[in-house]
Amino acid sequence: MSWRGVLLAIVAVAVVAAVAVTSYVARWQQQPLSVDGRELIVIERGEAFGHLAHRLHERGVVDHPRLWTWLARLSGDARRVQAGEYEMRQGDSPVRVLQRFVDGEVVTYDVKLLEGWTAMQAVAELARHPALDVTLDGVTVHTLLEVLGLPGGHAEGLFFPDTYHFVRGDSDADILRRAYVRMQSVLDAAWEDRDAGLPYDSPYQALIAASLIEKETGREDDRPLISQVFALRLERGMRLQTDPAVIYGLGDRFDGDLRRADLRAPGPYNTYRNRGLPPTPIALPGQRSIHAALHPADGEYLYFVSRGDGSSKFSVSLDEHEAAVRRYQMP
Repeated sequence: MSWRGVLLAIVAVAVVAAVAVTSYVARWQQQPLSVDGRELIVIERGEAFGHLAHRLHERGVVDHPRLWTWLARLSGDARRVQAGEYEMRQGDSPVRVLQRFVDGEVVTYDVKLLEGWTAMQAVAELARHPALDVTLDGVTVHTLLEVLGLPGGHAEGLFFPDTYHFVRGDSDADILRRAYVRMQSVLDAAWEDRDAGLPYDSPYQALIAASLIEKETGREDDRPLISQVFALRLERGMRLQTDPAVIYGLGDRFDGDLRRADLRAPGPYNTYRNRGLPPTPIALPGQRSIHAALHPADGEYLYFVSRGDGSSKFSVSLDEHEAAVRRYQMP
């Protein structure tokens, strides 16, 4: 065979090899990774892609980490990978996973702060979430705002109850700061749209009233009626006489049974002894209770009592109220 024939043969072999390699690489990039169900991977900030590929190889996910690294560098994607926690799913290919890393499609979580919780119940719930960094150990309702770097002293009622989405690495403090900002926004908007003639001098007083409404009922149609009772009592200088405020003031001393002695005991939250609103909210009020506080129903009700089924019986006169108490509360 002449030298030209040898050269042509070599070129032909090289072309065939290149086509074979190109074809293999193309197929490999589209083949599913070795993921059984779902795997999570955390990419550290500044981590080299080669190191990441090697880690996934050690976990049995990627069979050719050097090839994957070379391809990522060749495309420029290796420099665009974003730090965070990612999910790899069964059927994912190297191309799909790399694109997820580049796009920053990090895993998100959610946590719920419920209406009617106290601020410390919210703190405890956040501490139980496994994906949140816990930074608020040892705080109290009196120190929480300072620890969060927020203005004010007493934290009760200042966090909006809602579902909050976050990523791994966020902290319990991050969620509460967001809930605080959200509450300020909701409350300010509601205050601007309030009815005229309300007995509240500030949005904070309206927030206190909303927290009382939140704890008194879960029924949508009762909220504005309870709001009307509280507003009218405040206008007339009557004591609010709301049990949830007394219970809040008792704190850990409350054993589930509110006694006559508790209603006579002095304390800032005893609305049976003190006129006006308690000094702070007693819970996290939701938007419906905030709206009810600032838009009470029309009426002359001064009393209400639970019927025992979640609803309340509203009365104008004391005689009517006492009859309702005998009917619904007396054994």
